[in-house]
Amino acid sequence: MRSLDEHDLRRLVMLARGRLATAGAPAFDDLPGEPAVRYRQREVRCGKATCTRCPHGPYWYAYWREDGKLRSRYVGKSLPA
Repeated sequence: MRSLDEHDLRRLVMLARGRLATAGAPAFDDLPGEPAVRYRQREVRCGKATCTRCPHGPYWYAYWREDGKLRSRYVGKSLPA
């Protein structure tokens, strides 16, 4: 984590807050300007021409708005308990 820049650290904080909220943990003070993170499942295509199992998944993704753009980040096959 020491090698992460400020931008990546902010994303890490947003993802952690979103997971805590999803798990029903008590909320802690929000930092001003931090976007709300939402989690959704999504099926994805691998892009291989010979694949007969597409789409794959569902996989969990985190979504938030940053600088007016919708951003997403892969979370995993399942959300942590």
